Amino acid sequence: MSNYKWTGTLRPKYPLSAKREVPSHIPRPDYADHPRGESEIEMRGSNKLKNLNAEEIEGMRKVCKLAREVLELTASHIRPGITTDELDKICHEACFHGDLNATYPVGKVDPASMELIKTTKEALDESIAICKPGVLYRYVSLTLTLTGVDGQHAGGLGMLTDVWGFSSCRDIGNKIESIVKPKGFSIVRQYTGHGIDQRFHCNPNIVHYAGSKTPGKMEVGHCFTIEPMINAGTAALDHWKDDWTAVTRDGARSAQFEDVVL
Repeated sequence: MSNYKWTGTLRPKYPLSAKREVPSHIPRPDYADHPRGESEIEMRGSNKLKNLNAEEIEGMRKVCKLAREVLELTASHIRPGITTDELDKICHEACFHGDLNATYPVGKVDPASMELIKTTKEALDESIAICKPGVLYRYVSLTLTLTGVDGQHAGGLGMLTDVWGFSSCRDIGNKIESIVKPKGFSIVRQYTGHGIDQRFHCNPNIVHYAGSKTPGKMEVGHCFTIEPMINAGTAALDHWKDDWTAVTRDGARSAQFEDVVL
């Protein structure tokens, strides 16, 4: 990390503990042993959205429940002075791998940061609330045409006789943006939600900002994550030289929550 231009006040604490080993009886995804953490199965995977069958749905429900229990167990140890390396050890020893996250205040936190956390959680919850079979992943803009009594397009204040082509269109990104932008926060575009099944990342691609181009619509058996990353300042990110840690380019605080939608 020498010669790295830091943003904000966050710093790594070295030395880190030794690499933690996964017990041999636990099946490994192919990316676990890849030198760059890449999955050949995901890269070769079909773009078609998969509908999980009844057995897979039940398995995913079990996985999500266990992952939530591990997250809450780990979070219960958060306190001023504890390192993320120590939290990693607690999580690792619970021996489970899932895909969800949350932002936790440590000790007394300023009101502006608490508002950022609250807004990010609200954005996740409200976007989950619109998910159901038939909802489009892609944003669709429809035109509302109002026709007056004389057959001309109505304008201003007048009596309307017909309404044509009106529909309420909602998608995940627009819902999140409608909650976040009025507060003056920004939405990170570099990271998205994603489909999840036996593969860790697959279609659909879930963006957290307005104007999604993701094709298709939600169906029974689809499984994906929603994980908005919301910043108090700029949406632009930088990355530490550990090739993992993402930080805001202006050093402002960020919050994120993630859940799996089935």
